[in-house]
Amino acid sequence: MHETAYAKVNLALHVRGREPDGYHRIETAFAFAEEGDILSVADGPFVRLEVTGPFAGDLATEDDNIVLAAALALRKHCGVEAGAFLTLDKRLPVASGIGGGSADAAAALRLLVRWWRLEVGDEELVGLAKRLGADVPACLFSRSARGEGRGDRVELTDYGVSGTPLLLVNPRVKLSTRSVFERWDGRDGGPLGDPRAGRNDLEAPARSVVPEIGEVLDSLAAPGTANLVRMSGSGATCFALFDNEGDRDEASRRIAERSPLWWRLPSCLR
Repeated sequence: MHETAYAKVNLALHVRGREPDGYHRIETAFAFAEEGDILSVADGPFVRLEVTGPFAGDLATEDDNIVLAAALALRKHCGVEAGAFLTLDKRLPVASGIGGGSADAAAALRLLVRWWRLEVGDEELVGLAKRLGADVPACLFSRSARGEGRGDRVELTDYGVSGTPLLLVNPRVKLSTRSVFERWDGRDGGPLGDPRAGRNDLEAPARSVVPEIGEVLDSLAAPGTANLVRMSGSGATCFALFDNEGDRDEASRRIAERSPLWWRLPSCLR
C-alpha cells in the first residue's frame, strides 16, 4: 500500500499574536497540491522506516523522524501488536514551508489505519495529529481548509481553488520555522478574510534570513501571467497560481533557464 503526502500551500497566513507559552496565534488558508512525498508500507516484525528519494540525505541525521513518531503513536493508541516496514520517498525539500514533515506524518496515519485495518474515527485521528505538530491536522485531510490557533484548529473550507494550476519554487535553502517566528515584528495586521486579498506575515522575517526568497517571488511574478504570488508557510518555498497550465509551464520553463538549481514543482491544487 502507499499514500501520498500532499504538499501544503498557505494561500495566506496572518499572525495575530504571541501567546504566553511562546506559540503564535495564526489564521491561515490551507490548500494542497496534487503531488508530494510517497509513503509505502510492507510487512515487518516491528515498525521501521527507510527514507529514499532526492531529499533523503537531508533527513539522514534525524533520529526522531515524525513519520516514526506518527506510526508509533497510532500503534500505541490502538493497541496494535503488528509491525510495519515503511519507506518514505522524499520528493519535497525539507524545512521549506510546504508541510513536508507534517504531510508525511499525516500520510503515515492514513496509511496505517488502512494497513492495520483499524476502526478509528476522524476525531481520534485529529487528536493524535495535534500532538504531532500544528500542521498535521490540516495535512490529515489534505483539502482546502481554514486553520486557527496554532493552525491546528481546522475547518474544511471550499475556497474554490480546486484544479487551479500551481507552481512551487524553492531556492534550495532550508529555513527554520522557529527562526522565522522569532523575527516576527509583533504587529497584528488584521483578520483573514478572502485569502487572495490576504498576506503572509512571515514573509518579511523569512526574507531577512533568506534574501533569495525575494528573488523567487520576483521570478514567479515576472512573466505577468500569475494571478497570485506569495510565500508559503514560513518559507522558503514560494508559489504562484495561474489561470491555465500553459502559463504555469511557461513560467516554470523561464525559471528553470535562469535559475537551474532551484527546485520547482508544476502541479494543480486538489
